[in-house]
Amino acid sequence: MKHLYRTASLGVALALFTALTPALADSTATVGAVVNKGLVGVGRIPAAQRDKFGETFGSGSGMAIDTAGWTHDAGTYKGSLWLLPDRGYNVAGTIDYRARVNTIGIEFTPAAPGAAGQEQTGVKATLADTLLLTDDKGADTTGLDPLSDVRAASGDMPMLPVATNGKLALDNEAIVRLPDASMFISDEYGPNIYHFSAEGRLLSATQPPAALVPMRKGKPNFSSDNPGPGAAEPDPKDPDTGRQNNQGLEGMAMTPDGKFLIAVLQSATRQDGGDSGSTRQNTRALVYDASDLTHLKLAHEYVVPLPVFKDAKGKTKIAAQSETVALSDTSFLMLARDSGNRQGLKGDTSLLRQIFVVDVSAATDIAGGAFDAADKPVAPKGVLDPSVTPAKLTPFIDINDNAQLNRFGLHNGAPNDHNNLSEKWEAMSLASVLDPKLPDDYFLFVANDNDFLAQDGFQVGVPYKADDGANVDTMFLVYQVMLPGLAKK
Repeated sequence: MKHLYRTASLGVALALFTALTPALADSTATVGAVVNKGLVGVGRIPAAQRDKFGETFGSGSGMAIDTAGWTHDAGTYKGSLWLLPDRGYNVAGTIDYRARVNTIGIEFTPAAPGAAGQEQTGVKATLADTLLLTDDKGADTTGLDPLSDVRAASGDMPMLPVATNGKLALDNEAIVRLPDASMFISDEYGPNIYHFSAEGRLLSATQPPAALVPMRKGKPNFSSDNPGPGAAEPDPKDPDTGRQNNQGLEGMAMTPDGKFLIAVLQSATRQDGGDSGSTRQNTRALVYDASDLTHLKLAHEYVVPLPVFKDAKGKTKIAAQSETVALSDTSFLMLARDSGNRQGLKGDTSLLRQIFVVDVSAATDIAGGAFDAADKPVAPKGVLDPSVTPAKLTPFIDINDNAQLNRFGLHNGAPNDHNNLSEKWEAMSLASVLDPKLPDDYFLFVANDNDFLAQDGFQVGVPYKADDGANVDTMFLVYQVMLPGLAKK
């Protein structure tokens, strides 16, 4: 069985889409053969939600829909998805939060593309279960900053970041659920890719090329400069080379044919301009051969140029990427966004929050070459080496589009209230529309990371109250998109 992704001309794509839904053609966005038909559903999980262990629920750093259990009856879809939180409430420093995955039951009644929505009740999301993740010995993991501690490589397991309490330190960011119910999870600290069993036990870990491994004073150091209570800051605060603090493998996805796993660094490595918000544009996409789930093999590596924009003061900024969805081994969707604008913050209007189509088919493959070493930047001071052709980026969905948001009672910008989109949108996953008349149509679920911001929060045995009245719900936005050739052949 094989999944295919075909490239068609703009004219053919427009003609096909117009024939299917002629009344909606003016409100859609088309990129080659892929079509955004617009926002068709919104839903919330309240900020006050607590999980199976009585702790404040953390939302979508990563998401994976159970497509095998996805059903459709009388206009309503039912199924479940896995929502991955990151390292816990860490506004005042990291805490000893045990890594976990939440199972969410979904009941979804979409609005017709372009029509008025059911406000914010089209997606009914219910927390069904919570699974703790453990290390390879069955011990608890932690969200605490690993500072300078490293667990030495042993057997097939590479060196791993550990906190001062001896626990494996995880700041999880993306999840891929596999047919056997095991899962790949990528993190910020390593930045590593972890393979966990269906029961949540670590089976193996994949370390990225040396160019991505954070180094301080010539040694691996996985700190993100977010020390826990009483802990000292790393020295120096930032890595000399490798991933920048809190800019790890933020996006990860399996190709539809199950042959390759694509992981994307949130922004450029330190040596590639990642030491500045205005030069961190050239990040990297790692494409792994996934034929052996326990031993991923780097097959390809590409430079992906992140989108550039001007902030309110006219300064050049780079929007870091937050999630990916693979369309093939040479193309994927990528969500990129700015930061600093949401409920509880001074800023209220996001300047860039978009989903792009990334095409690496004509990009230079740098896997295994000189640029994979920490001492050979591919983009010194943010300027790409002239020998390297980067991936092509094409805008697809503008999440900040108020014409779409307003139909569901949402907005981007003032007033900075409960209906202003929250800051961090970091999760995406696809589910079929299950309509034989629209075989290439999918629902693209997009979810936020609410940073555990609640007014009655509780984690690691301690109550807390987020600053400035922040009480951020987990939210789902659902777009209907046409992705020709993605269906299994």
